[in-house]
Amino acid sequence: MSESLDLTQPLQDAIAQAEELIANAPFIRTEADRLEGYDYLSGRIRMAMQMAFDHDLDRPLFINPTHQFSRQGLDNPDAIYFNAYLREGVEYVVRGRRGTSADLSFQVMGGAYSATSAATSLMAFDDRELEIADDGTFEFTYVAEPGAKTMIVREVFCDWDTEERGTLTIERPDTIDQPARPLTEALLRKKYEVAARSLTGSILTWFEFPKWFERKEPVNTLTAPQSTPGGLASQRSSIGHYELGEDEAMILTVPRCDDCSYQGIQIGSDWYASTDYETHQTSLTKAQAVTDPDGMIRVVVSEQNPGIANWLETTGHRTGSMMLRWQRLERDLTQEADGPTVRVVPFDEVAQHLPFHAPITPAAYAERIAARQRAVARRMIS
Repeated sequence: MSESLDLTQPLQDAIAQAEELIANAPFIRTEADRLEGYDYLSGRIRMAMQMAFDHDLDRPLFINPTHQFSRQGLDNPDAIYFNAYLREGVEYVVRGRRGTSADLSFQVMGGAYSATSAATSLMAFDDRELEIADDGTFEFTYVAEPGAKTMIVREVFCDWDTEERGTLTIERPDTIDQPARPLTEALLRKKYEVAARSLTGSILTWFEFPKWFERKEPVNTLTAPQSTPGGLASQRSSIGHYELGEDEAMILTVPRCDDCSYQGIQIGSDWYASTDYETHQTSLTKAQAVTDPDGMIRVVVSEQNPGIANWLETTGHRTGSMMLRWQRLERDLTQEADGPTVRVVPFDEVAQHLPFHAPITPAAYAERIAARQRAVARRMIS
């Protein structure tokens, strides 16, 4: 039986369409931008196949679609993301063991992100609402309400060197003892079609998403801390986008917040995705950053190396996204007490604007990068 079933044609067509979208993205300025787009495309293909083929509504599981090899939605370098698809009216049991990460949060979303609309948050809570046993284990039951489509779990790390991952499972009690559906041509055809729609849909979505929020703000500014769109009740964020010349630097200043378990800063690309956070320092948590004696975290965003510990490397991206996050907050935030400020200065004047300027040696900075690589290898999954 050598006759082709031609099941992959929808995906082949979608890949060709996705390549055209990537190759002609309006923000491409350099060949490096274009090559990065093709790397981004590989992640979109990986995600589309994973979400279409790895899930089964009768046998739910948590899938990790966003990671260092599949970046999307200005993904947080400090987070491990898990998604499980839901069926309305069905009971689910979630079990796990709480690790030592700074935050563990759960969210149920209705609908899906698209190029024209955002998903709706139907339920959101963090581990403070769980009954956690002395050995770190927990369990809760959830009956998917009308409109519920996805459960998203975020395990967020503030100190990459010391915090450890937990474990997590989800099951349907009514199907846990049943075998999987047998493979059929119709089922496989549907999965390839789902992957095709997911591929082009995700690219179009993340092309549009920044326009709704951060790109509405003036360049080289950050918003006051505010509820993250579609996010958690105990999370706040500050968003913006930057444009810097090679001889310019941005000095970002924010008070260290000890009323939350996690505080982080990152920059991203115009693909609305994280940039290389393994072999470059493109993000910092409050545990990783140096806090000045006045309680402020001062970060320099630039292409050139200013020779300080709190350098966020633009890695050739003259423009890009910026985001600050505060999670598992114990109080609300205000711009006056907690908000960030930014200032763009000539690169050769950076030291003048750092009142507690403390140079770091190249060897010490290299060790920071080595520590990041070790931590990502230990913590991240693909």
